[in-house]
Amino acid sequence: MDQVREQIAASYRRDAAALAGFLSGADRSSLAKHSEGTRWSNEQLLFHMVFGYMVVRALIPLVHLLIKCPPWTRSAFCAVLNSGTRLFHPVNYLGSCAAATVYNHRRMRTRLGRTQAAILAKLATEDIADLQRCVDFPRRWDPFFHERMSLADVYAYPSLHFAFHARQLSLP
Repeated sequence: MDQVREQIAASYRRDAAALAGFLSGADRSSLAKHSEGTRWSNEQLLFHMVFGYMVVRALIPLVHLLIKCPPWTRSAFCAVLNSGTRLFHPVNYLGSCAAATVYNHRRMRTRLGRTQAAILAKLATEDIADLQRCVDFPRRWDPFFHERMSLADVYAYPSLHFAFHARQLSLP
């Protein structure tokens, strides 16, 4: 499991370096340009990529709570989340549009660094058995959510999300 922790940490470092590269090579006009395959500008999409980490930081305590719940509770909670998919997608889109005005190109690198540091500090304290425990997930919310995900999968998720969206940037 230490190898899993190191792979996760390495992917986080890779994402931080990629974000720094994207931001250092971008001017205001390229950040304002539309990304490819989304309705977001490049700057909004970059924030959304950082937001994936912010979501995981908030999800980890919830996953810990759900791990302790009976299976029917986890399934019911997941069903409720899946039923809200039609609302989730517009909120996800508009939230990233609005939040990118606060965590813009000048602030998102710092936000990513702090968020990753907090997640990695928590990962270092995780019990190996907990990292292997699974919970039901709302797979209709994201292509990288699966019907059942281990806590280790949740820790690995933001880097998959980041890499997917990095391909949609239209930066020079």
